[in-house]
Amino acid sequence: MRDIVSAMSELEHGIIDQLGLTLNEAMALCAIGEHSVSASVVAERTGMRASHCSKVISALEKRRLVGRSIDKHDKRQINISLTPAGRERLAALKEYKIVVPEILAPVFDSY
Repeated sequence: MRDIVSAMSELEHGIIDQLGLTLNEAMALCAIGEHSVSASVVAERTGMRASHCSKVISALEKRRLVGRSIDKHDKRQINISLTPAGRERLAALKEYKIVVPEILAPVFDSY
């Protein structure tokens, strides 16, 4: 278990060093993608709990990587979308060559 946690930490530190994103922030950007989605969709796509997902989205919003808007069809619904800076960061993330620690390779190979 300790080796897995260490490998995840190594993976996240690489993403932070190269892109300035935590692993959860990177996953959220990928989950939002090019479309406007609700926070619950981001949580579902990333596997984060709603409360944690909200914190991650707020952190991305403070850094101006995402924005919130009211849904045109349902005024009760708030949608999350990437800003131009967020789209640039997502493009950089897609181009980034992730160095996956050996112990995690089987997980990543399945995607």
